[in-house]
Amino acid sequence: MPRAHTAIAHVGVAVPDLDTALTFYRDVLGLEPGPAEVVDGATIVALRFGDAQVELLAPAAPDGPIAKFLARRGPGIHHICYRVPDLDRALAACRARGYQLIDEVPRTGHGGRRIAFVHPKSTAGILVELTE
Repeated sequence: MPRAHTAIAHVGVAVPDLDTALTFYRDVLGLEPGPAEVVDGATIVALRFGDAQVELLAPAAPDGPIAKFLARRGPGIHHICYRVPDLDRALAACRARGYQLIDEVPRTGHGGRRIAFVHPKSTAGILVELTE
């Protein structure tokens, strides 16, 4: 993968309550949140930081992945998402090198983007999301 075409797309932050979390971003940083979207059992609100975003992730379902994360670890960074020029090629490279994939094939994520997750056991304990 050429480095010139890769970038941090967003950092996902798990929060128990969106309204409380958004207060800091609006009142202190002066950012305007994007519209809320429910995807994969999470309510997601994105905040733009230049070319990257912070996505606040709140549980939309009591048994969803964000609710489980919060129960296990509490609020904090949930994942880092890297933008790659070719998601299918990146996943093939992961498979060829033995990285454990959570998503064997891309699926639709926040904003209708194609995404796939790489298991934290393969990436030094960090849940990695890849997107185009």
